[in-house]
Amino acid sequence: MKADIHPKFYNECKVTCVCGNSFITGSVREEIKIDICSACHPFFTGKQKILDTEGRIDRFRKKYANVAPKSAPKK
Repeated sequence: MKADIHPKFYNECKVTCVCGNSFITGSVREEIKIDICSACHPFFTGKQKILDTEGRIDRFRKKYANVAPKSAPKK
């Protein structure tokens, strides 16, 4: 490796997620706060979280509750 190519202030950085998970990495910052990480992301956990802050899903279900699905055409 070449000497003196990284900034002088490159050091260990603590990364903290809103779910409470934290880990150490290298960065020019001392601390990083993130919204989603591999511990809480649905791709890695296999669990889906639906964030419905405005009630859109409930309004959709109420609107289409009485609609019958179309039957497949007969051959």
